[in-house]
Amino acid sequence: MTPRLAASAVRRGLEEDREALAGAARGAEEVLATLPEPVARSPQERATAAEAKNIARRARTDFLAVHVDSVYDELTGGRAHALRLAELVEAAAAAFPGLVPTAGQLAAERARPQAAKEGHEIDQGIFLRAVLGSAVAGPHLVDAMLRPTPRALGLLAEFLRTGAADLGSVRLERRDGTAHLTMCRDDCLNAEDDRQVDDMETAVDLALLDPAVRVGVLRGGVMTHPRYRGRRVFSAGINLKALHAGGISLVGFLLRRELGYIHKLVRGLLVEHETSWFSPTVAKPWVAAVDGFAIGGGAQLLLVFDHVIAASDAYVSLPAAQEGIIPGAANLRFSRSVGPRLARQMILGGRRIWATEPAAGLLIDEVAEPPDLDAAIERGAERLKGPAVVPNRRMINLGEEPPAEFRHYMGEFALHQALRLYSDDVIGKVGRFHAAKARAS
Repeated sequence: MTPRLAASAVRRGLEEDREALAGAARGAEEVLATLPEPVARSPQERATAAEAKNIARRARTDFLAVHVDSVYDELTGGRAHALRLAELVEAAAAAFPGLVPTAGQLAAERARPQAAKEGHEIDQGIFLRAVLGSAVAGPHLVDAMLRPTPRALGLLAEFLRTGAADLGSVRLERRDGTAHLTMCRDDCLNAEDDRQVDDMETAVDLALLDPAVRVGVLRGGVMTHPRYRGRRVFSAGINLKALHAGGISLVGFLLRRELGYIHKLVRGLLVEHETSWFSPTVAKPWVAAVDGFAIGGGAQLLLVFDHVIAASDAYVSLPAAQEGIIPGAANLRFSRSVGPRLARQMILGGRRIWATEPAAGLLIDEVAEPPDLDAAIERGAERLKGPAVVPNRRMINLGEEPPAEFRHYMGEFALHQALRLYSDDVIGKVGRFHAAKARAS
């Protein structure tokens, strides 16, 4: 059986402990190599695999409890380099064997449905919990994720020239100082996956980088789905079909979404500009316009917008507990917005809130009849273009969600969401969802 790297042993220096960690990880892999693939294991074999993984994971946890800042400094050149999440875990895999999964292990996992994976992303969660929980490494990583993406920088000149960008699942258009972001995944009712998160972050970056943009508006596009053909829809939340197929990643989707474009909506973009000396980020106010529904991740988004407008026939729901996962940073933000009782009713009980209910006023600022929504959006955007809006929203966000509080939450989220992704109940639920969709098609 794999030897445990005891906490008492993780005090002999980084190099010795690096070797000991690699040995503990190899021991676990040797045990797993003797077993069938995950879906073919007997109950006893599953127990053997779980024991081997737990021993190695305790070794990783003990190692990081002592060395996380030294590890992070080695990976980032003493915090001279801003590595995004994907770059950081890739560098860690190369420099500290056994700490996080290798590129080969992740590629093999991506080719499998969720039920057939080994769960290597949990080890990424262990690593990122430690990094984000560190008062030294954590703020540096959060800041790295607030920088503009290379994709956005590559598209910026063309967007500044034309005022338009078609990113695939998101269209961006600048009109009269307003950046209109339209989610257009009509194949899945704007349900989010890795692709849409990448497009959304790129669109948010472009809107924030464009000095001609003063306010941003997010809205869903017109759908081709049989039930909603010709109608706009805001968001159906996480793409459960992609989750079943193994296409929802911890780093590329669940963490990048929260630490990337959603956090940029709150804090702004960390980029050098002429007033960096007193305001390190470029931030702008945002309007959300809800047609149809904002389910799951769509509901989470509303919590970070400065003004939310909804059609009178729209509703908001957050069925995360029913799906078995953690709804991003909603558990941090929802009680602040709606109070603890309604937050529990929505997150734990799946309560649906219609735009015309009195309780909706805690989530939605303005309700309009569907034909009047365009005019309401234009008025809402204009109201947020005042010069004092940006500094005041900055102070509101600092008071409501201090950076250290957000960072510690995201550290715990990194691990516990990874554990939920590979839990039996989540795998069973997405499997049943996939089967029901297949029968209906």
